[in-house]
Amino acid sequence: MKKLVLIDGNNVVYRAFFALPLLSNSQGMYTNAVYGFTTMLLKAIEEEKPTHLLVAFDAGKTTFRHNTFKEYKGGRQKTPPELSQQLPFVYQLLDAMGIKRYDLDNYEADDIVGTLSKRAKDAGFSVSIITGDKDYLQLVEDHVNVSLIKKGISDTVVYDTEKVRERYGIDPEGVIDLKGLMGDASDNIPGVPGVGEKTAIKLLKQFGTVERVYEQLDEVSGKKLKESLETNHDQALMSKQIATIDRDSPVLITLDDCAYKNKVTPELTELFHELGFQSLLEKMDLPEEEKSPTENPSIEVMVVTHFSEDQLVSPSALIVEMLDENYHYGDILGFAVANKSGTYFIQTVNGLNDSLFCSWLADRSKEKIVHNGKQAEVALNWRGLKLNGVIFDVGLASYLIDPAEAGQDLASVAKKRGITDVETDDAFYGKGAKRVIPEGDGQAGHLGHKAAALFALKPILAGELKTNQQEQLLSDLEMPLSRVLARMEFTGVQTSGETLKAMGRELDATLEVIEKDIYELAGVSFNINSPKQLGEILFEKLMLPAIKKTKTGYSTAADVLEKLRGRHEIIDKILDFRQLGKLKSTYVEGLLKVINPKTGKVHTCYNQTLTQTGRLSSTDPNLQNIPIRLEEGRKIRKAFLPSEPGWQIFSADYSQIELRVLAHIADDAHLKQAFIDGLDIHTKTAMDVFGVEKNGVTALMRRHAKAVNFGIIYGISDYGLSQNLGITRKEAGRFIEKYLESYPGVRHYMEDIVKKAKKSGFVTTLLNRRRYLPEITSRNFNLRSFAERTAMNTPIQGSAADVIKKAMVIMDRRLAEEHLKSRMLLQVHDELIFEVPEEEIERMKVVVPEVMEHAITLKVPLKVECAYGPTWYDAK
Repeated sequence: MKKLVLIDGNNVVYRAFFALPLLSNSQGMYTNAVYGFTTMLLKAIEEEKPTHLLVAFDAGKTTFRHNTFKEYKGGRQKTPPELSQQLPFVYQLLDAMGIKRYDLDNYEADDIVGTLSKRAKDAGFSVSIITGDKDYLQLVEDHVNVSLIKKGISDTVVYDTEKVRERYGIDPEGVIDLKGLMGDASDNIPGVPGVGEKTAIKLLKQFGTVERVYEQLDEVSGKKLKESLETNHDQALMSKQIATIDRDSPVLITLDDCAYKNKVTPELTELFHELGFQSLLEKMDLPEEEKSPTENPSIEVMVVTHFSEDQLVSPSALIVEMLDENYHYGDILGFAVANKSGTYFIQTVNGLNDSLFCSWLADRSKEKIVHNGKQAEVALNWRGLKLNGVIFDVGLASYLIDPAEAGQDLASVAKKRGITDVETDDAFYGKGAKRVIPEGDGQAGHLGHKAAALFALKPILAGELKTNQQEQLLSDLEMPLSRVLARMEFTGVQTSGETLKAMGRELDATLEVIEKDIYELAGVSFNINSPKQLGEILFEKLMLPAIKKTKTGYSTAADVLEKLRGRHEIIDKILDFRQLGKLKSTYVEGLLKVINPKTGKVHTCYNQTLTQTGRLSSTDPNLQNIPIRLEEGRKIRKAFLPSEPGWQIFSADYSQIELRVLAHIADDAHLKQAFIDGLDIHTKTAMDVFGVEKNGVTALMRRHAKAVNFGIIYGISDYGLSQNLGITRKEAGRFIEKYLESYPGVRHYMEDIVKKAKKSGFVTTLLNRRRYLPEITSRNFNLRSFAERTAMNTPIQGSAADVIKKAMVIMDRRLAEEHLKSRMLLQVHDELIFEVPEEEIERMKVVVPEVMEHAITLKVPLKVECAYGPTWYDAK
């Protein structure tokens, strides 16, 4: 017998949305409703084994029932945008599965289901209806049952005629009368006031139908019940009419149109990868020929001692295996190559001695696919080898597609896209003390599978980038920048260990003096670094107010001590002691540990795929966090020197780049004009906010204006500004409001960008870098507020990052074109640092600002301030 399965699409999708937490895919799109619906759909297909299948949807908000009762379904809450955004994916899913979907103007999904179930029954089909709506129980008859979803998306009860009688004590057609009497709050069907399910069933068992209840109204027991029935006669009959499913609606689709072939299409596997439904894809038990083209369960890895030309065809995926922490020393563990001719592994020693392989690595015409090519290039440079011809970097591509999953390893990138046979490095090698590097060819399988995954991932990620319009961001910015950073890392910056040691001795002397002062103020010696002992001194001996307590005693955290400033002289001393102590341990001693003994330089590692805004960060050492607001912190820069005698350190720093980007993006006339006129933006803001002329701006006014200017970039609240400036929240609110009145374009930008983010789920920078913000529609106020502030800030901070990255790429090319010896050494925030021969100083004073100020064209001028000197400290 043929079997037709009919699904109430709107009901099941709605239930799935509220049954599951807000899930999202790699691109930040919500997927919980689609996932739940898909799970239910696959379960139904497996259990029901339909020959015919259709999912019915409501066509719109208005139906023929509204002609009878305008308030039908009135009062329903608006569909959450997080759910509305998912419906197109449900439709796409059904189309990709070859499942018919249908809606009909002026009718509801239940009318479509009722009509088709009747036609199918008459044509000799068995019919199964899947829904969470009890109204459908009226459709139950011989060969037609209803699988009613009771809880979540998987707990269902199958109702046939006997099951309906068992549950309600009436026949299925009596469900219409039941609704007529008791009504339905979810559909705003009024029924008869005072009549609930028990009373309605009792009446129907006694009289049979609503009409017969009224024909024999005198026999109804209970004065109040009889009065309510009598008063609401028309309403009861109208409620029954509205609750009746139209089984003869003008449905144009035929039963033959609903024929279903359980076939998985390439479109479906691609959609599942996009949605991140890998687990569901695996559960589908696909026929071998229909498996996803990205799955690669059995890869034959050939171990070679040397390569032949036919094994190094273009394009090839290349794995240069190394432990991340050692890539600056060329600690390569092995090589693997995968291409259309096969997958190959070669031991390090053999690869380095294979002249064909080494020349292939350096050949620009030989196309290569890599994962985090910067590390590979640096490691090969340490071995005296070049890496050229990289056409695609999977690590950079996956980062651009979803920066929230920054720094993810190849195994994670692959698994997300259905390639499940790649082990993580931690799983293969072990972690920490348990890490073991297999000898000989023991790595062949692991590296070979990684190379094969790289080769398979390239077209998938390229497609995702194309969808996001991010191909140029990868090819024109991030990949060229990767090469620039590799050269900077390999070059390193000369660092004076003697200077650092001298600073350490100075800090020790200063700390000793501060320590004695603290003991004198406390009246006793104690361990200043012990929170317990410090808490007892401050809050018990000196009787300062205890602002916060923890499970272990008094809190002496930095925020607590900041609030105690001015109450006792000891507080400033303790804060100074902590800051100088951290400076010595983290930066003086920390830098000494990472000076390369062979080069005398520090070779910082730039993280290109870490921050969600696109900004670079650095480790080993972290040069971004040297505390330059403190003079002792600034002195750390004295240790950074040119590597050649007679050369200078040359610094170029963007001036207020984020505020200039804000002026461009917000397109605010007053803000733009201030920069065009070359005004001091903080003075100009103070003039506008405080309503004074330029000569009336005090230092305090300018400081407040500066805090508002930079705070606005980060979506600062009145509370945050009040904490920064030590003023009341009301005063801070007035400052912010006055600022937004002065710069209305900024207010419009802040409001508009949040609206756009709520609609699309992400924001973009000037160069189309994305940041997904799934929490921006969260019901949780704190999560939503943070996402809104992030939406305001990311286009500004991320675009500023785009600008300096592009400047670095152009600058690297310009140095080569002009045959200059000058070298780019460091990038720290909005600053580029070079080492420059004396004879090139004047040329660099022209070239560097020219490149940096024209890296990207904005509606306001970019401004760069340059300086040079014998150390980084002096180049200010």
